[in-house]
Amino acid sequence: MGRDLHELLEVNSNYTTWFKRMCDYGFTENIDYATCFPNLESENQHGGQNKIDHQLTIDMAKEICMLQRTEKGKQARQYFIQLEKDWNSPEKVMARALQIARKELDSLRLINRVQQQQIAELSPKATYYDLVLQCPDLISVTEIAKDYGKSAKWLNKILDENKVQFKQGGVWFLYQKYAEKGYTSTKKEPFIDKKGIQHTKPHTYWTQKGRLFLYEFLKGFGYLPIVEQQEEEDELEKDAG
Repeated sequence: MGRDLHELLEVNSNYTTWFKRMCDYGFTENIDYATCFPNLESENQHGGQNKIDHQLTIDMAKEICMLQRTEKGKQARQYFIQLEKDWNSPEKVMARALQIARKELDSLRLINRVQQQQIAELSPKATYYDLVLQCPDLISVTEIAKDYGKSAKWLNKILDENKVQFKQGGVWFLYQKYAEKGYTSTKKEPFIDKKGIQHTKPHTYWTQKGRLFLYEFLKGFGYLPIVEQQEEEDELEKDAG
C-alpha cells in the first residue's frame, strides 16, 4: 500500500503531495497502481474524511525506493528484490504448479464421476418392474424427506451412513451397487456467483422408482411416511378400542 511505503521510507512531505510527485515519473493508474479507499466504512462512522490510498505493483514500489536515495529506500528495495526471488524460486514455482494441477485433477475427477453416473442412469437394467414404474417426474431429496416430516440433511445422512450414496465436490453420487438401477437422474442447474457470473452445478434428483426404493429402504429402519404413520396410529387406536 502506498501509505505503508510512505511511512516506511520516513518521507517528510505529506502522503498526497509525495505520491503525486512520484506519479510524475511516469507511473500509470490501473497499470502501476490502483486507487482505493480502505478506511471508508470505519472513518465515515466517526464522521471523518476518508483517506485515499494506492495499491502498488512491486515494480513501482522498487522504483520509488530507488528514487528516495536513502538508507530506508535501499532497505525497502532489497526487501522487494528478495520477495521476487522467493516468488520465482524453482521450489515456489513448482509448488504453485502442483497446486493448480491438483485443482484441475479434482475438477476432472468430479466431471468424470458425473458422467459415469449419468451413463449409469441412462442405461438401467430393463425389467417389467421398470416399465411399470416409468415416469418422467423427478423429485428432489428435500421433497422426499418432507414425506417423512424430516429434512434433506436427515435423509442424506442416513443414505450416506448406509453406503447408498457418497458426496464428492458438493454433489451426491450413488454407490455402484445402486447407480445402474435407474433410481436417480443428474441434471446441471444454473446459478449465479457473487460476482454475477453464471455457472452450472450438477444436482441429483430421484426418479419415481428411486422414491419407491427409498420407501422400502427406510421402512427397514422403522421409518414410515407421515400418511402411513397416521394410518398406523388409527389402527392401534382401533385395536385398543
